[in-house]
Amino acid sequence: EAAVASNSRKPIKTWSRRSMILPDFVGLTISVHNGRNHVPVIVTEHMVGHKLGEFAPTRTYRGHGVDKKSKR
Repeated sequence: EAAVASNSRKPIKTWSRRSMILPDFVGLTISVHNGRNHVPVIVTEHMVGHKLGEFAPTRTYRGHGVDKKSKR
């Protein structure tokens, strides 16, 4: 509420990934901790009702391993 009232563009830093996104959060930038650093999440109206952690991935996907037989 304070961020909306002050109209600041500074992201709100949080470690709580389990917090639910409320309609008051729409338009705010929230930095969610992913275990290593904070990921900025810009909240839209489609995110209401979801958890903050759903939008800050914790793992980097590098693709599946290449089949060794197909390399020959």
